[in-house]
Amino acid sequence: MADAYTAFIGEAFAGEPLNHVMVQAFADLVGQAGGGPVADVGCGPGHVTAYLRERGVDAFGVDLSPQLVAAARAANPGIRFDVGDMGALSVSPGSLAGVVANYSLIHTPPDVLPTTLAELSRVLAPGGYILTAFQALDGNDATAEPFDHKVSPAWRYSPDHVIDLLGQTGLQEVARLVIAPAEDPVRGFPQAHLLARKTRD
Repeated sequence: MADAYTAFIGEAFAGEPLNHVMVQAFADLVGQAGGGPVADVGCGPGHVTAYLRERGVDAFGVDLSPQLVAAARAANPGIRFDVGDMGALSVSPGSLAGVVANYSLIHTPPDVLPTTLAELSRVLAPGGYILTAFQALDGNDATAEPFDHKVSPAWRYSPDHVIDLLGQTGLQEVARLVIAPAEDPVRGFPQAHLLARKTRD
């Protein structure tokens, strides 16, 4: 599926302003805080990594799929892309100014989500930012719900649940954008974009 996904996702990201408005805000906030390296985890073919680099962010990409990493490197020479697991990053503690998980947490099972978010917090410097986007649940009656996905098992999450888990790792919510279900022509799901900052020591 790597070639088909690569052909689709870059245009989908660039063509819909609401898909990247929070990425722009994230880039501005990282810059205002002094900059530093940023990991785009679950980067796929590197479209968000490249978007960040175009805006002056020292971004690099990490993805579990060697095929998608190869596509990212081919499309974006000069940008670093590594094969790796977002739940076990080869990154020193507190060394990143930011982390982006753009529609990559959806492939993390609910029982693994707390430890994955704790790992993303581990690599984040105090005052650093995390931005995550995912298909969301409509209400707060549940925390997670599986949905059909062509690539691998996927879940949509309650935004409040994700914020609560981030809070347990020392992050505080800064802002959120929830795109209405009617704006998703494929599944009719809300889309949540959550921005949080790691509490300074």
